[in-house]
Amino acid sequence: QVQLVESGGGSVQAGGSLRLSCAASGRTFSTYALGWLRQAPGKERELVAAISSGGTTRYSDSVEGRFTISRDNAKNTVHLQMNSLNAEDTAVYYCTTWSTPHGLRLPTYGYPYVGQGTQVTVSS
Repeated sequence: QVQLVESGGGSVQAGGSLRLSCAASGRTFSTYALGWLRQAPGKERELVAAISSGGTTRYSDSVEGRFTISRDNAKNTVHLQMNSLNAEDTAVYYCTTWSTPHGLRLPTYGYPYVGQGTQVTVSS
C-alpha cells in the first residue's frame, strides 16, 4: 500500500522560505511521478509542482520561479523548496504520486495517492 508522509510545514512571514519533504513507500516509484498539491480555504485543490522519475518538472504559473521541486529516487523522497512566500501561498500542501511511464503526463482520473497534508501559513 502506497504511503506518503509529508513534513516541513509551518508558519513564516511573507518573503520567507520553507522546505517541504515527503517520504513515499509501499511500491517502486521508478515509473511514478511525485508532486505537490495545495488547497487553500474556499479554493479548489491545485497541482503546484511535479517531477518525473527522470527529472522532468512542471510548475503552476503561480509558483514558477519561486518554488523548486526535487526528488531522490534512491530514498523515494520528494522535496519542495518554497522561496519568496506570500499570503496567497497559505494552504494545506499534499504530496501525491501517480503512474506516468512516459514523461510527466497528469493523471486522467484524479490523483490516486495523496498524503495527509501539511499546513503552510504565510503572514503578511
